[in-house]
Amino acid sequence: MLGLLLITLAQGSTPSPGVSLELARHRARIISDVRYDIRLAIPESADPVTGTVTVRFHLRIREPVVLDFRAPGANVQTVRDAHGNAVTPILTEDHITIPAAALIAGENEVTLDFTATDAALNRRGDYLYALFVPDRASTAFPCFDQPDLKARYRLHLSIPAAWRAVANAGLESVDSAATTKQLAFHETAPISTYLFTFAAGKLFVEEAERDGRHFTMYHRETDSAKVARNRDAVFDLHAAALRWLEEYTGIRYPFEKFDFFAVPAFQFGGMEHPGAVWYNAGALFLDQTATRNQLLGRASVISHETAHMWFGDLVTMRWFNDVWMKEVFANFMAGKIVGPSFPDINFGLRFFLGNHPTAYGADRTAGANPIRQPLENLREAGQLYGAIIYQKAPIVMRQLERTIGEDVMRQGLREYLSGHRFGNATWPDLISILDRLSPEDLAAWSRVWVEQPGRPLITSSVRGTVLHVAQRDPRGRGLLWQQRIGVTLGSGDSTRQIAVALRGPSTTIPLGFRPGFVLAGTDGIGYGRFAMDAGSRAALLGRLSRIADPVVRSAAWQTLQEEMIDGRLRPPDLLTAALRALPDEQDDLIGQQLLGLIGGTYWRFLADSVRGQMAPEVERVLWQQLDQAGTPGKKGSFFQALVGLTLTPGGMARLERIWRKDETPVGLPLAEQQYTQLAEALAVRRVPGSEAILDQEARRITDPDRIARFRFVRGALSPTQAVRDSLFAGFRNLANRRRESWVVDALSYLNHPLHARESERYVGPSLDLLLEIKQTGDLFFPTNWLNAALDGHQSRGAAGTVARFLAEHPAYPPRLRGKVLQVSDGLFRAARIVDGWAPGKL
Repeated sequence: MLGLLLITLAQGSTPSPGVSLELARHRARIISDVRYDIRLAIPESADPVTGTVTVRFHLRIREPVVLDFRAPGANVQTVRDAHGNAVTPILTEDHITIPAAALIAGENEVTLDFTATDAALNRRGDYLYALFVPDRASTAFPCFDQPDLKARYRLHLSIPAAWRAVANAGLESVDSAATTKQLAFHETAPISTYLFTFAAGKLFVEEAERDGRHFTMYHRETDSAKVARNRDAVFDLHAAALRWLEEYTGIRYPFEKFDFFAVPAFQFGGMEHPGAVWYNAGALFLDQTATRNQLLGRASVISHETAHMWFGDLVTMRWFNDVWMKEVFANFMAGKIVGPSFPDINFGLRFFLGNHPTAYGADRTAGANPIRQPLENLREAGQLYGAIIYQKAPIVMRQLERTIGEDVMRQGLREYLSGHRFGNATWPDLISILDRLSPEDLAAWSRVWVEQPGRPLITSSVRGTVLHVAQRDPRGRGLLWQQRIGVTLGSGDSTRQIAVALRGPSTTIPLGFRPGFVLAGTDGIGYGRFAMDAGSRAALLGRLSRIADPVVRSAAWQTLQEEMIDGRLRPPDLLTAALRALPDEQDDLIGQQLLGLIGGTYWRFLADSVRGQMAPEVERVLWQQLDQAGTPGKKGSFFQALVGLTLTPGGMARLERIWRKDETPVGLPLAEQQYTQLAEALAVRRVPGSEAILDQEARRITDPDRIARFRFVRGALSPTQAVRDSLFAGFRNLANRRRESWVVDALSYLNHPLHARESERYVGPSLDLLLEIKQTGDLFFPTNWLNAALDGHQSRGAAGTVARFLAEHPAYPPRLRGKVLQVSDGLFRAARIVDGWAPGKL
């Protein structure tokens, strides 16, 4: 380090670690017109990435300026002012303070030479990709790491000669040498730090033209047939999403280009960097056996990330407490966009299944959070993400649209986007626009739906011939959720749905007849815990497949699942009803719902002995459906279920014959990844010769990224306890947690339900590691880690371990505690139902 002085400031003047709300607000008041010129040297080896950044900005008043840099002090080599004079900065945790003496009121320029950390660069041997959301840009280079100091970026990369690179803006020039090449990219439009990105490495390229626009897809998939089979659909879906969004918003695509990178084992489904979107490669490159849900999922994630170009990238939340806004509108728009591409799909059903079950999974728990949450420091921003903003918020937005009307919603969104173009905005900014356009009191509506956690408990009953619908707040706050819900009434073999407006505690509706069953929440938009009376529950269990309306049928299955989860319906009864209905179900989406319900009930809510008794019938129904399914996609659904659920010796022997390619299910072409999944399924069941199966599978795999992943997770499949213990112990080392999706796969295998008793030993240590994982991992890693650690368990021992952890850590970070409560809710309920666990106070 050249002439730098590490100074400890007096208490009270030191910027706190992370980016506090106070610091962000102050910088937004005094700093504007930010530009970055970033030069990075990326070696082919594991040597550090080094760079220089020149930060230009306008300073309203002359005072010290704090830059963010989450790296050791020694990673800053030199700091110079606009005239090239050396500057002695003040280095504190996460920050570089430039003294006022080196600055002026007006235009400023500061240049820093630095060494980046690898925390957000995702270096993978022969490629890397930057992922800076929500506040990790400052782990790679000094910057103002807050969303409302948007900036223009000019990037220069020095990379190995054989590599390619992609960034937000287009390539301006290339200067090649024998071993390296220098790339210069155009300056970007104004974007936030979390949206700046680049990737470099040994990448393949596919290009296409659609609607006069050039698209480039970067990838590492070695199966050329798989790429060829999917490429046109991927480009078509992007073009369709862009056309729809331009028409809906009235704003042309606002960025220079549209490139994307299909990242192997990417830790998210996608990330919306303008001009350089990252996707999980598995979501784009589908196998021939892709299910209807997988095809819809691909269309949805493409539409979601494309919608972000307007909602999040063009107009960005001012602070991450409103991160839900960009996610809700991306999901909300994606739901509208995919409809025309799948005209045979029931959009209402797709919306219900894509949102309600997952939202309920978080909102029913003691750890439920509101959609809009306070945030004092960006270090905590990652904990805001989850099912509430991704799934509950779109439901709430759909209800808002139904309340104010589609035209008012669209008009308000157009005004919001045009008024804050390339700037930042808040939820109150949007609500004020919509409030002005609508007679509804949307501020009051928002206080209940957006600013409070939980869902109403809604009961419906018939007294005589009068329908009574009531709601109450199960958390005792006295809240009332204004909404319109569908209520389906059954009489004989016919059903009738009526709309009920809930504006107060209860309402009554004369019917003129007495129905055989009453089921509330059947319009696919209404939200709550719709409790059933015993008579309606019994009637539905025996006749659900005869309900013609697929949305009503799907909502009924969800309600029955909620009844089971709440201990009001025996799990074997629900599983039997689902197995009985599966052969008659013609809707692919509900078929997938039933398979998920069967799998979840089978592993989580059945005792081992009951599971063993039901296994032959479960497998018989699934093999029968596999044989009778008419398309590879449908066959693939049933085959996936069999891989996940098979327990009988005969069933496992048949799966092994398929893996050995001695038997091939008719009409079911299997790809390399499916054979790998099958080998792992056989190994986790510890079939005889499982180690030899894994050895042979390792020789079969041709893709280098997939073989690396296979080798990583293999220890979790070992029949030797010491090997499994060693793998888990290795997770304490950050270097072994860098490939987060691999870690989650391995941890899931370690905690597979078949080995839950022997893996209870990992529950406590997994919780002990959680705080470190939150501090060092990406957005979804803490929740994914918890799911992998807990979802395979149902015993009172595992539940007690979690309960003790919560009791022994009363001061645990509240948001992280909430994640533990959300994920452990299923374990607690299963332990009560299966193992008679009686929890104490948490």
